[in-house]
Amino acid sequence: MLKKLLISVMTLIIGGTMSTASDWDKTFPQSDKVEVKKVSFKNRYGITLVGDLYIPKNKSTEKMAAIAVAGPFGAVKEQASGLYAQKMAERGFITLAFDPSYTGESSGEPRHVSSPEINTEDFSAAVDFLVNQPDVDPQKIGIIGICGFGGFGLNAAAIDTRIKATVPVTMYDMTRVTANGYFDSMDADARYALKETLNKQRTEDFKNKTYAKASGLPEKLTGEEPQFVKDYYGYYKTPRGFHKRSINSNGNWNTTASLALINMPILAYSDEIRNAVLMIHGEKAHSRYFSEDAFKKLKGDNKELYIVEGANHVDLYDNLDKIPFDKIESFFRTYLKESK
Repeated sequence: MLKKLLISVMTLIIGGTMSTASDWDKTFPQSDKVEVKKVSFKNRYGITLVGDLYIPKNKSTEKMAAIAVAGPFGAVKEQASGLYAQKMAERGFITLAFDPSYTGESSGEPRHVSSPEINTEDFSAAVDFLVNQPDVDPQKIGIIGICGFGGFGLNAAAIDTRIKATVPVTMYDMTRVTANGYFDSMDADARYALKETLNKQRTEDFKNKTYAKASGLPEKLTGEEPQFVKDYYGYYKTPRGFHKRSINSNGNWNTTASLALINMPILAYSDEIRNAVLMIHGEKAHSRYFSEDAFKKLKGDNKELYIVEGANHVDLYDNLDKIPFDKIESFFRTYLKESK
């Protein structure tokens, strides 16, 4: 089914080669300052990732710095990650926005599965692709992770020394929130009950030869939802950010997709990140504590936490009045230089 879908959308050339993107299917306007090419490449598990490569039309004749972008969790490259990639390409970087494994146009079965290991690997696979591009300086590689992929991006920076600069934006630690609940409200007994429920569902899924779907955003708001749910709805379920391939817009995660997130904390070795990190979060974001706590663990004078005044969590997906692109550009220009 996925293969037929991919063929109907484009001719996909495997192995990192490129074909020109045709119809503009993004949630943001196309820039006349960059060229966009559809690309594909495999990760270490043999899953084919599909991305959009953004190349400045006035690119340098010298090898350039490059940035891989992914997220938010449950989004696709035609949403926030593509916007970030295009904006950074306008500022002179080669950028790659990609769909993580099991989602969007990328492969992987079953669909709509998350994995702390594989989603971290997805960033490193994007680095594999970028460092092998003829126009890219392999010593000048950065990443941007948005929302849940801010956490996976930080985890990638802890294992992949090729990543010289990392920007987690409006970060979620998906393993922490899944295991502990929001604001660590879930105790061990509640977590055990959750694991019992999820493992019971595993049994049913195997018996039924299908995967039960987790609840997602409501199709309509009642007005009684928490403000952050209303914020998510205002992005994913309206023309502002809706995309048909986005799980958060038009689908559901598998119920059992959260099992691995409970048991594998992704930021265990973040204190060993030696390269630069700029953490960005909104002042009014419900998720702000994830970045603040993660930042406390980082070491070195090349780490910074930047709080955007007045911004909520979703503002940093697409609000051009709130996203600090000047700050992000300055950070990458400072730290994406040849290592000694």
